[in-house]
Amino acid sequence: MANPPDQGQYTEGHVVQNPPTCYRHPGRQTYVSCVRCGRPACPDCLRPAAVGHQCVDCVRQGNQGVRQATGRFGGAVTSKARVTWVLIGLNILLYLVQLGYPNLANDWSMLGGAVAYRGGPLIGVAAGQWYRMITCAFLPGSGPLGILDIAFNMWALLIVGPAMERVFGPARYLTIYLVSGLGGSALYYLLAQPNQPALGASGAIFGLFGAWFVVSRRLGVDSRQVVLVIVLNLAISFVARDVIAWQAHVGGLIAGGLLTAAFAYAPRKNRTLLQVAATVAMLAVIVLAVLVRNHQLLGTYGFYNGNLL
Repeated sequence: MANPPDQGQYTEGHVVQNPPTCYRHPGRQTYVSCVRCGRPACPDCLRPAAVGHQCVDCVRQGNQGVRQATGRFGGAVTSKARVTWVLIGLNILLYLVQLGYPNLANDWSMLGGAVAYRGGPLIGVAAGQWYRMITCAFLPGSGPLGILDIAFNMWALLIVGPAMERVFGPARYLTIYLVSGLGGSALYYLLAQPNQPALGASGAIFGLFGAWFVVSRRLGVDSRQVVLVIVLNLAISFVARDVIAWQAHVGGLIAGGLLTAAFAYAPRKNRTLLQVAATVAMLAVIVLAVLVRNHQLLGTYGFYNGNLL
């Protein structure tokens, strides 16, 4: 006599139930089931829950309705300093490349405008090479000063960067760093001699100093230490102004501090939107500053279509 499906088999008048199998692996027998949906599942398809175990599908479905944790200022929660280490590694790598290819410093330095060679075209930001405003932040100077520059900047980045990355999350932290570097280049472009090149991550580092100060004030933490660091470094910048681009330091400090204030003091409602708007506004100010300086330099040098008139 045939048995109905899943109703067991008769052996000498007794019913012997077929052992259940995993709903994802029919060939695996199991006597454990998901506490949420009740389906039998093998150990590979179960995950520990507050009570009992849940199958992987129920766990995945439950996670879709769980909001991701965010940091104090809206960024992703992280306990790592991946962005900081990537920035340090990139700076060191490009420094080594620069040692083998010194012309990289000429191609990537922050330069307002200068004649490439006698009778040649104008090069620099005024000639449309806007990329120099950010590439200069990833190369140190050459010679002994270059070694000191990258050593100090990477040490400062290692000290300040991880804390800022944990507070703001990777994306916002990287935004502050890059915008600070651009802000430093913009002020240098406005105030320095156009034919004087500059290199170094100091603008971005000073932006992190500014971020550190703003966060300390926002969280009610003693800020005297960071104030001392900022004052000492600015003093060194002005004393050694012949070899240090103090304009980039001040510009980075201002840009980083202002953008961080916008991030830190944005209300919780529509916070991300306001932070994006603040970033766009800061970039717009930088672009406007570059356009104003371009107009000044091109009018002064009589520059037209890449050549001096």
